[in-house]
Amino acid sequence: MTTATHTPQDTGRPTLTVVPEQTAPAVEGTVVEHQGNTVARPAWAVSAAERARLARRHATANRLYGPWIARGYWRLTRSWFAGWRDDHPQMIATAKADRKNAKGDAAAEARAHGLVRARRADYLRHRLIYSAKTGVWTGLAGGGVTVATLGAPLLDIPLALAALGLGAWHGRPDAPTQQPFTAAVADGAAPAPAAGLAAPEDQRVLGALAKLGFDGETVQPMTRQPGGAFTTVIDLDDTVTALKSKTEALAGALRRDVSMVDVSKGEHANQARIWLADTDPFENTRPSPLVQAPGPVDAWNDGVPVGWGKRGNTVRLLVRNQHTLIGGTTRSGKGVGMANLLVGAAMDPRINLRIVAGKENGEFDALGRAGVAATYFKPHPARLLALTEALIADMDRRNRLLGDLAKSKMTEDTIMRLGGIELVVIDEVATYTGPGSHDDRDQLLENLMKIAAVATGAGILLVLTTQLPQVDVIPTRLSMNCGTKWAMKVDSGTQSNTILGSGLAGSGGPDASKFDPPRPGLGWLNNPFAGGTDLARSFDLDEDERGEVTRLMKYAAKLREDAGRLAGQWDDPIEQHLTAATGLSSAAGGPERNGRPGRTGGLPASELLVNRAIEALTRAGVDRMRPEPLADALRAEWGYPDLTADELKKRLKDAGVGSPVPLGEIDGMANPRGYKLDALKAAGSL
Repeated sequence: MTTATHTPQDTGRPTLTVVPEQTAPAVEGTVVEHQGNTVARPAWAVSAAERARLARRHATANRLYGPWIARGYWRLTRSWFAGWRDDHPQMIATAKADRKNAKGDAAAEARAHGLVRARRADYLRHRLIYSAKTGVWTGLAGGGVTVATLGAPLLDIPLALAALGLGAWHGRPDAPTQQPFTAAVADGAAPAPAAGLAAPEDQRVLGALAKLGFDGETVQPMTRQPGGAFTTVIDLDDTVTALKSKTEALAGALRRDVSMVDVSKGEHANQARIWLADTDPFENTRPSPLVQAPGPVDAWNDGVPVGWGKRGNTVRLLVRNQHTLIGGTTRSGKGVGMANLLVGAAMDPRINLRIVAGKENGEFDALGRAGVAATYFKPHPARLLALTEALIADMDRRNRLLGDLAKSKMTEDTIMRLGGIELVVIDEVATYTGPGSHDDRDQLLENLMKIAAVATGAGILLVLTTQLPQVDVIPTRLSMNCGTKWAMKVDSGTQSNTILGSGLAGSGGPDASKFDPPRPGLGWLNNPFAGGTDLARSFDLDEDERGEVTRLMKYAAKLREDAGRLAGQWDDPIEQHLTAATGLSSAAGGPERNGRPGRTGGLPASELLVNRAIEALTRAGVDRMRPEPLADALRAEWGYPDLTADELKKRLKDAGVGSPVPLGEIDGMANPRGYKLDALKAAGSL
């Protein structure tokens, strides 16, 4: 809707202009004069002759779209080659450079070499898939052209026009970049000019700050950032720390949720960088980057990718000098958060994973089956007590070594000299520390609190998860020594304070009981290496439906095998202590790799025996083997003294491999029977 205005001093005909009213959007159109008035006629309302004239002028001005068509097909060609290469050549070059820089460090060189091979395999797989898709589309297009040319000549003209139109569409000139500030920061907000987001929006941000008691001055006008968010820089009369404590109130004043507002320090303590988003950055799930680019991971320097923050940044947790506490109600996503940490840590062969399950299900079985878990057992309070005693004894050994090395704590160059980083994951810790849970509860708590207080310097780190964040489950002496804390959805502010620290909920600080709506894996993360507490959501990592953990553990197992750090490849003082104390081994989940400790020398599950047979043939560099030498190799490699050739044949048949088949000439024999590698792989999980 429009109105006409004129200048009163004019004595002649009034000067007519079209002024958009604020109550209704302006109509795009052509101004024409009619009976002394000015009206806006929509572009579609012009006559057919006028539309034809405009179309001819447009086509002529653009040389009948010839340059558009050529440019369009050039862009499509470049797009195809860009998709063919993607980022793989750069990633391969980076991995090769890392391998070159790792010369002299066997473990680092092995990790880097594994990464180069993984990147090349990913590139090959990408090109095969890309070529297949291209071939399908090319075949369809070629088939259509052939049919039109040979069987339906009348379709030639439409096909030619479609081809020209495709090129012209992709070759059309780029539209000028527009940067309107579309999200209203307060009631009645109006879009700012496209060239730069101007003063009105900054004034509304300053007004919101004033409501909270902060005076400020805009240093950098509001501008659009990649991804559609906006930032502005403001000098405050108070500190940025004081403003960050009121982020939720600021979000409310700007008509946003707290996940859509972020405050960080600028060039000095009173300069705030304020980031605003139009949509909730945690609304949709994201896959773990390790699914696309598995390992290796430098958990000490780079950290383990576990989730993402407000701005879409990957959140990494360093595995060094910090214990971790993850809490949340059932189905809050704490298990996925812990799984991200475990899977990433498994990609660093220097980390010894000790997994104590809180339930009897198979949540951690993939790490046992792959031999990645140095220790893994399901609910067993007495064994956990023995594990803590073994860790305390090993802490004393490590501290003596540190003394010999004139070090006060573990450093990167002493990790392997001390025996690796001990990462002890206790899932559903209430199973072991809840009041009345078992007779040894008090002693177990005392051991855990001692480890939390004094074992970090020796490289022994705890990861505790619980759905009952209460002081009688996680005493203050234990929680206060957990520097990394992740509070997902809980039932009350008291439970939130148990995880994050007393006094935060209820005083304007982070409160994990107020997620609206709650999203699995979303929580307040106190990451000391990132300098504070902020929202983070864990990556989507699925085992039950997509089998992602099992697939990633195959990569991790290969990395560890190359470094000599797979379970059973190195002297493990912790498992030696547990075996001596209990008579049972829980290395890699016990003899059957299922989290149930058993006696050493016992036979594993048939499925695992198939995988061991695959490994034996692969290591020997052969594609077939008779039962007798295969049984000898398994006895020597894995310590199965009761494994005879007959028992091996029986177990492999039970696992679906079938009976031995003729092998052709082998071992000087004409045609003995045995097992082929392809048949073993078909029945195994490797």
